[in-house]
Amino acid sequence: MGHLLSKNAHSLKKTRKLRKKKKKRNCFLQGPCMLCFIVHGNSGSVEDNWPFESGRGGCAAAAASKIAERYAALNSPEDCTKFVLSQRALWEAQGRILLSAVPAKLIGPPALYCAVVPAADFSEMVCKRKSAELQRCTPRKQPRCAFQESMENREEREDASSPDDRCLLPSLCPLPSSSSSSSHSEENGCGAGSDVAGASSSSSACCLLSQNEASEEGKSPEGPEQSHINQLPSSILLKVFSHLSVKERCLGASLVCKYWRDLCLDFQFWKQIDLSGLQQVKDDLLVKIASRRQNVTEINISDCRNVQDHGICTLASNCTGLVKYTAYRCKQLSDVSLCTVAVHCPLLQKVHVGNQDKLTDEALKLLGKHCRDLRDVHFGQCYSISDDGLVALAQGCSKLQRIYMQENKLVTDKSVQAFAENCPELRFVGFMGCSVTSQGVIHLTRLQDLNSLDLRHISELNNETVMEVVRKCRNLTSLNLCLNWTINDRCVEIIAKEGRSLKELYLVSCKITDHALIAIGQYSSTIETVDAGWCKEITDQGATQIASSSKSLRYLGLMRCDKVNEETVERLVLQYPHIVFSTVMQDCKRTLERAYQMGWNPNTSTTS
Repeated sequence: MGHLLSKNAHSLKKTRKLRKKKKKRNCFLQGPCMLCFIVHGNSGSVEDNWPFESGRGGCAAAAASKIAERYAALNSPEDCTKFVLSQRALWEAQGRILLSAVPAKLIGPPALYCAVVPAADFSEMVCKRKSAELQRCTPRKQPRCAFQESMENREEREDASSPDDRCLLPSLCPLPSSSSSSSHSEENGCGAGSDVAGASSSSSACCLLSQNEASEEGKSPEGPEQSHINQLPSSILLKVFSHLSVKERCLGASLVCKYWRDLCLDFQFWKQIDLSGLQQVKDDLLVKIASRRQNVTEINISDCRNVQDHGICTLASNCTGLVKYTAYRCKQLSDVSLCTVAVHCPLLQKVHVGNQDKLTDEALKLLGKHCRDLRDVHFGQCYSISDDGLVALAQGCSKLQRIYMQENKLVTDKSVQAFAENCPELRFVGFMGCSVTSQGVIHLTRLQDLNSLDLRHISELNNETVMEVVRKCRNLTSLNLCLNWTINDRCVEIIAKEGRSLKELYLVSCKITDHALIAIGQYSSTIETVDAGWCKEITDQGATQIASSSKSLRYLGLMRCDKVNEETVERLVLQYPHIVFSTVMQDCKRTLERAYQMGWNPNTSTTS
């Protein structure tokens, strides 16, 4: 029942004096019985440590001394149990005083120590003083109290307390049964006074074991420790970040943590820089990139209207390994930027600077002089470029493989001839809307590797020139003849017969009829795409014949072919599901299908 209530009751005052000197409170934290709490709570040492009221503590001390004398006179364990439980009123009064001074996180709610036990359970309880040895308490997952009713009350209040508070509650060990304890005591023949130390140590070990287990469960979750993405190797994280755009890396991933910021600054991400469409990009950003990353190989500043020549010149001067330079629709840039790129970046292979009004032949001459490895150029809608710059470019860059011009009215047959004679590796040639005639196009027959030819909107282009190019260029796979009113059925028939490698044929707004479509279906076994939109003479017969006779056809464009009935197209769609028919109605249906697949709902859409 506690080391203060032994048979030697006369030594109680002496024990208090010793404890007053040592001021050591071990029994309280090791889980003593309730009566031990009450007696200690009224001792002098407790008053030094906890703020009890002095008047109330003195009366309780006198009552405790009388209880100790009466308890010392008892002999059997049953009598001790009944006597202790009969003093419930004193326990509850002193227990409340004690519990009000001790933090709730340390010993739990007061209900754990003042629960009422029915009289029928007296025989199952025994005082620790009368037992020779306590039964070992098996560890439990949840902290336990002495009484089941208190546990039920505590479970009802668990929602009001945090998990950390519940883990800090001490585990109280159950009392052993009277039969097992008394029999074990008789077998050993030991006195009650000699068993107190063993009982206290067993109780302490049991309670500490439960507390340790409860604290371990509070620290470690039931499952394994959750893994963090930063535990992945840096090479895997770099691979993941490589799928993000520059904007997503700079404005998103780099702001997560310092580790991610360092990964986003990895040199491999700054080899290819795509800043297209970012209006926030100015010269100062390009200057910072140039000062920190000299290994830039690709830069795209298309539609960046706030970038000036100074930023491009600084970047080109520091990043001499630049390979690809793209700047569509940067009308504010002049010759200075491209000239600096040409001078400082001799490894340049790709230059796409379409729709720059201030670009002149001077920049093209420097490209032909310094960039011998240039392979891909795009100068569409650069209206100040003429034959002088293109001829110099063709003579200096013999490794060119792609050349595209669009609406360059100062470009004539002279430029076409220069490219055909000096650039034998050309594979893609486009002169849409340029001042080119059949006399210049005929020079393209020298290009044996030519596979894509764009001759849209060539004012003076005859059928014989086109047929000759198809005959000589055996590797031609794509031919675009849109907006050429001179192209007729006979030219298309020769193309279908001679174009052994041809897969794409674009005839939008050409002067063709059903005979052209019938010839394609009859003579060609390779053409997969035919676009005959805006050809007013195409009827149901031509569409039906090419769909039924061609084994390779996969796309047929009939946009604004007004003589083709929509009922006929519907029937062809069902009859030839492997062919995509393009009309106004069919394109609208496909657009709606894609919208429904993406979750679009017409009922929830807002109309403007």
